[in-house]
Amino acid sequence: MTRPRSEVQAKPGRNCPLSYRYSPRVFNSAPRFESETLYVVGGLYGNVEALQTVLAMRQAELRRGCSVTLMFNGDFNWFDVDADSFASINQVVLEHAAICGNVEMELGAPSGAAGCGCAYPDEVSDAVVRRSNRIMQRLYSQAVNFPDILQRLAVLPMYATVAVGGHLIGIVHGDAHSLAGWDFAAENLVHRIGQAQAVSLRDKLAATFQQARVSAFCSSHTCLPVAFALDVDGRKRLIINNGAAGLPNFRDTTFGLLTRISARPDVPPGSLYGIDLGGLRCDALPIRFDHLAWQRRFLRNWPAGTDAHASYFARIMHGPDFELTQAMRDGDVQEKALLLQPSCD
Repeated sequence: MTRPRSEVQAKPGRNCPLSYRYSPRVFNSAPRFESETLYVVGGLYGNVEALQTVLAMRQAELRRGCSVTLMFNGDFNWFDVDADSFASINQVVLEHAAICGNVEMELGAPSGAAGCGCAYPDEVSDAVVRRSNRIMQRLYSQAVNFPDILQRLAVLPMYATVAVGGHLIGIVHGDAHSLAGWDFAAENLVHRIGQAQAVSLRDKLAATFQQARVSAFCSSHTCLPVAFALDVDGRKRLIINNGAAGLPNFRDTTFGLLTRISARPDVPPGSLYGIDLGGLRCDALPIRFDHLAWQRRFLRNWPAGTDAHASYFARIMHGPDFELTQAMRDGDVQEKALLLQPSCD
């Protein structure tokens, strides 16, 4: 579970500043906007090719008669340490609805003690944390050349409530309590130990939904995807974490993921898994970006021997040690229940 923060208050990269925190009750509010279909795109990590593919996917939906609103839920920057990539990513993303991730928070309004702002738990090694802090420093050294962009990042909200098909959706980067929270991580929602712990987790999540009064939370931040459904007060609710739009999310794959939320009941083309929440269709869609072009762009900025190469290049090439079937859970049925059988996509 999440690392006890009292033990790490002074450790950059593990520290979770008080300014990152909020109550689940903030989501019980008027929606920022309404949409028939929403793409929630978290963790682009500066992948220009993935962003281009998301825009193309939106256009393909429009040609099928479906209007899509884009919502970027943070960490759209990370590897984009060259001027062209940084400018391109931010100019496009900031034309659409967005909230900040810890990366954007530490670019636009640096907290000082948070380092990269990831609030990494114990399971993440100190070496990874140190590398992430140095990646953040290098990115910031490029970002200061774009003061207008930094000003726009500084005023991004940490969360949002939006409406889709009469349902309220909580948009977060981390979880319902913190910008960099790990409660919605696959490590917490999937890798539980013991039935008592599972019951405790469901009770905690049920209380969160009761305070927030949303049908679903869409998150990212923790870099592995998960869709976790549970009954709260007689209604099915959902936590859906897209992992990363700009990185592979499953072993031996090369595509990113986004979350599609729609008032349309049909299963969208290419859906890997999903669920219907009383007329609200929620799916994980693959982002099949030009992997070779992205690999070349990454290596120009982060060749062998650099921090990002050490932390991420193996995942870029081979995906993480995580399977598609691990991402799909119904918390009220059994530990390994699928929400939707994987398609042949």
